[in-house]
Amino acid sequence: MIEVRDLSKVFNGRIKAVDGIDVEVRSGEIFGLLGPNGAGKTTTIRMLATMTKPTSGQAMVCGIDVAKDPDSVRRCIGIVFQDPALDDQLTGGENLDFHARMYGMPRKEREERINEVLRLVELSDRADELVEKYSGGMKRRLEIARGLMHRPKVLFLDEPTLGLDAQTRRIIWDHIMKLNSAYNITVILTTHYMEEADFLCKRVAIIDHGKILAIDTPENMKRSLGGDLITLKVKDAAKTASIVRSIKGVKQVKRHDNSVSIAMANAGSRIPELLKKAESAGIEVESIDLHKPTLEDVFIHFTGKRIRDQEANAGDRLRERMRARNRR
Repeated sequence: MIEVRDLSKVFNGRIKAVDGIDVEVRSGEIFGLLGPNGAGKTTTIRMLATMTKPTSGQAMVCGIDVAKDPDSVRRCIGIVFQDPALDDQLTGGENLDFHARMYGMPRKEREERINEVLRLVELSDRADELVEKYSGGMKRRLEIARGLMHRPKVLFLDEPTLGLDAQTRRIIWDHIMKLNSAYNITVILTTHYMEEADFLCKRVAIIDHGKILAIDTPENMKRSLGGDLITLKVKDAAKTASIVRSIKGVKQVKRHDNSVSIAMANAGSRIPELLKKAESAGIEVESIDLHKPTLEDVFIHFTGKRIRDQEANAGDRLRERMRARNRR
């Protein structure tokens, strides 16, 4: 359904937002772009949805080149933007009706389709209520319904649960799964929530600094780490990592700030050995954690950082740019 080859986007002649990515998304698949803010997720979506022109490379959506025939691409896609794009002074039904008119849908078809998508997102009883009275979760569900009005083959969801509480987020996940099953629609979503990508996506692409670092199923990604994970919190991570690498059966070792993560089979039974090695080397272990690999662990493996640290760094850079702008 989507084929991307060496796709890049450069802003101002120097900022590479997307850096030569290759992606294939299958028909009926829920595919995730997982990464922090500024990783290139939204720019990728905007190029695939014909809202931003690629600097180089090729992108095909529904078998159509996004650069050569953008109008045809737009007819086969739906999109839910990261920022709200509803008219609060219209009812839920009126928002959907307006969207359908933009696509030239006849009146009878509009009415039938509005009822259908409202039932899908469980908003039929709120169709005649002004959107300004909707909760955040209801607005998100209405935006998903609007994206489905013209029966797209591909639906882009840009951070579909950003800013929602955990319970509402889970409700949105259920609706995404339902629409994917009911219509066999191809869903491409961007997210920086690990649990969201793990729960929803058949395959995930980890993207950072405009590059795709890995593409696979969440389970395969977690298995690739090579066993259970032990995380040691220590004062000297470099020394600890060096010692741990010499232990037989250790498959991977990653340092992060003041901790060391160790992947190995039968990790639980090897903890006493690890602690003995650390003690003999004069290393003080402050705490120890044993768990099955998560997508967070996979992200750290490929990027060297936790996604929340990436978010914090991006926030620091934004605040510094704002301070510099204010000084001018």
